[in-house]
Amino acid sequence: MAQDMQQPRIGVLIDADNAQSAVIGPVLTEIAKYGITSVKRAYGDWTTQRLRSWKEVLNEHAIQPIQQFAYTSGKNATDSAMIIDAMDLLYSERLQAFCLVSSDSDFTRLATRLRESGMTVYGVGEQKTPRAFVSACDRFIYSEILTDDSDSDGAEEGSGSERAKPVPKKSTKELRQDTRLVQLLRNAASSAADDDGWANLSVVGTYIANLSADFDPRNYGYAKLSLLINATQLFETLERKTDSGGKIKYIRDNRIKKPQK
Repeated sequence: MAQDMQQPRIGVLIDADNAQSAVIGPVLTEIAKYGITSVKRAYGDWTTQRLRSWKEVLNEHAIQPIQQFAYTSGKNATDSAMIIDAMDLLYSERLQAFCLVSSDSDFTRLATRLRESGMTVYGVGEQKTPRAFVSACDRFIYSEILTDDSDSDGAEEGSGSERAKPVPKKSTKELRQDTRLVQLLRNAASSAADDDGWANLSVVGTYIANLSADFDPRNYGYAKLSLLINATQLFETLERKTDSGGKIKYIRDNRIKKPQK
C-alpha cells in the first residue's frame, strides 16, 4: 500500500473516435511504467456500429465508456466532452498525471493547460499526429511501436487505417542520414560530457527526453538507447565500474581526437 501511494496516479483519457482499439492494451502496459492508471475513460458515440470493436477492449481493461452523441457531423462533441472531464479531474486533485490517447491536434491546448497546472502529460497517437500536439506533451509515444502482435482486433471499420505493423530496424546508413537524430544524439552527448568527452549514457537519455518529447529508440526499431547508439557507429563506448560493483555505460563522439600516448 505504501508503495502505491508513492506512485503517481494517472488519468487515461481515450479519444475512441480517433484511436484504434487494437493498441489500447499495449498503451496501458506502456503507461503502467510511469504510475497507476486510476482513471480509464474512452469517449465516443457508442450507439454507432463504427465503434463495435471496442466492446471487448473496454471490458477487458475496465475502461469506462463515456457516451457522447454526435449532435453535428464530425467529432467535436467527443473532443469537448473529453476536455471538460480532464479539467474536472484536474481540479479534483486526485491525479498527478494524464495520458491523452489521440492523434488529434485539438488536444494541444488541453495538454498545455494541464502542464501549466503542474501535471505530467503523456500523449499517445499515430505518426501522423501534428507536431504541435506532440510538443505540448512531456512525453509522446507513437502507437506504431506499441501494437502487440497478439492483439486480435484490427483497425476500426471505416477508420481508413490499417493495423499498425512492427517498426523495422533502421540500418546504420539510414540512421546516419537522419540529420535530426544525429544532431540530437551529438548535442546530448556533448552537454553531458566530462573533460575527456565521455558522457554518462543515463544522463544523455535524460537530456534527450527533456529536449524531444517524442524521442524513443523504438521509433527506429531498437529496444534501448544503447543499442540505437551502437547502431549509428557515431560513438565509442566504455563501461566503468562503480564502488558498489555495478557498471555505468559511457559514450564519446568519434570526432573527438583521442589524446596521444
